[in-house]
Amino acid sequence: MIDFQTPPTMNSSSVLSTVVGLGYVGLPLAVALARTGPVTGLDVDARRISELKVGFDRTAEVDAERLAATTINFHVDPAQCPPSEFYVVTVPTPVGEADQPDLSILAAASRTVGEMLPRAIEAGLKPVVVFESTVYPGVTEDICGPILEQASGAVCGVDFFLGYSPERINPGDREHTVDRIQKVVAGQTPEVLERIAKLYGSITLGGIFRARSIKTAEAAKVIENAQRDINIAFMNEIAQVFARSGISIWDVLEAARTKWNFVPFTPGLVGGHCIGVDPFYLAYHARSLGHLPRVILAGRSVNDDMARHVADALHDRRGAKAGTALVLGVTFKENVPDIRNSKVADLVARLVWLGHEVSVHDPLANADEVAREYGFRLLPEMPARTYDLVLLAVPHEEYLARGGDALRSRVASGGTLADLKGVLDRADWTL
Repeated sequence: MIDFQTPPTMNSSSVLSTVVGLGYVGLPLAVALARTGPVTGLDVDARRISELKVGFDRTAEVDAERLAATTINFHVDPAQCPPSEFYVVTVPTPVGEADQPDLSILAAASRTVGEMLPRAIEAGLKPVVVFESTVYPGVTEDICGPILEQASGAVCGVDFFLGYSPERINPGDREHTVDRIQKVVAGQTPEVLERIAKLYGSITLGGIFRARSIKTAEAAKVIENAQRDINIAFMNEIAQVFARSGISIWDVLEAARTKWNFVPFTPGLVGGHCIGVDPFYLAYHARSLGHLPRVILAGRSVNDDMARHVADALHDRRGAKAGTALVLGVTFKENVPDIRNSKVADLVARLVWLGHEVSVHDPLANADEVAREYGFRLLPEMPARTYDLVLLAVPHEEYLARGGDALRSRVASGGTLADLKGVLDRADWTL
């Protein structure tokens, strides 16, 4: 069920929307919605709201020009938000201890929205609460719905309604933006489904897919990233196997890609807030149903161990001798400032444990966030000195622009230039 249409411009019949959570997902969505109707942006981070009001997006997803032109009303206080027809929740859903789903942020956001609902209901708006956060099937209706009811004193399905539209933001991706991708939508009733489809259809040229149910849409989202995780885990495992045979995984992939139906995944560190997290939500759901998730957790185990494998391989390459090391890049992927769940941090910790004196540089990551999250300081600028080991861990454009020769100039005599992603022509070590 795909509906292609051109997003309209704002008009007098435009709906009122509030986006709760203005991070990598929420801000681009709010900016897109603001082109078609009045939008309120709500976030608990007062510093974030202050930055957005002056046109600065620390996630680098929305440029200053677009941010300055938007009509979004930014607030940190829910009481200042006007009644809305739609409340779209885009808060993080991380994992906690023992890799169990941590729904505390989502629950808090649901309570906040619940407290906002009475004013919308009193205004006769029949509000719809749409969740975009990644969850396992059942969370929207079985957990968030009751929280909304308790906080609002209203009846779900009568006074307000539920919806789900899984986020598909890929940080740093300027092609698959929220206004170009196909959006999956689901609603509590057929009428609510059409309201949600109309809302998202007003902002995207990619089309709308109407899922059969909210649980179906939740399940679709959680398997998207789990599938990628499993495919990358296979590549990581064969990279380790072929390394023992003296075969380059990059040479193997170059040959394999000549087959028309080969799926071109590549090995590497799998971090970030989605691929490195979502499989645990799926595994938790499987266990709750009495099913032992074997393939899902096997892939996660391989990928979680990859940082140790790389560090140990580099240590062995150096003759198991500790020395000085420079790690270039700490974000979870290239050309984004996002450090959430960065596996480079695990690699650094392992190198330190092996006795190496490690320095880390990243032109995009926030140094204070890195220190707070991972306990080490970033170099303020690219160093001029040399190191026994230089590892290009995250191939930011700035590093690639310098070229392999410039990076090799940071390698001491007899040292090692390592390339985790196989992008340099003359590296001494790669997967």
